[in-house]
Amino acid sequence: MKKTGKVFWITGLSGSGKTSLANKIKSQIKVKYGPTICISGDQIRKIFALKGYSKNERLIIGKKYLNFIKFITKEKINVIFSVVGLFHELHKLNRKLFPNYLEIYIKSNFNKVKSKRKKIFYRKKFKDVWGQDIKPEFPKNPDIIIHNKFNKTVEILSGELLKKIDKKLIK
Repeated sequence: MKKTGKVFWITGLSGSGKTSLANKIKSQIKVKYGPTICISGDQIRKIFALKGYSKNERLIIGKKYLNFIKFITKEKINVIFSVVGLFHELHKLNRKLFPNYLEIYIKSNFNKVKSKRKKIFYRKKFKDVWGQDIKPEFPKNPDIIIHNKFNKTVEILSGELLKKIDKKLIK
């Protein structure tokens, strides 16, 4: 019997495809690993009206995310969490807090992500943007890396991700 839910921490630049992949893998994760909830950092910001985008404010908010995820996983519910969260401090805390933690890094080129213009802050002048104003702290040792060069569909990328998750979790 598992004591806590698994945490699938999907990180990468804004617009790299984190949330799309998270939503795509949810049903398979649920079938293989039990009750699962899929959450994005953007959703949590809206739900709890979290403001602040400076590097320090983002770190404080990131730590709040961890408390929320801890609450859910204690109920034996898996969490697929898509978030920029590019802080080494958060990555270390995750490994310390969550015994069933899987760090998934969606690696993509900033200029390609920006050229897609999916996010409003890439279309208009904003400050405190990861990769532009704030230097990202990309994961040092992620459990899984998915390269998103925007030349494959979400279906193909999610299939690759699920295979890599299975290799890590099913021994």
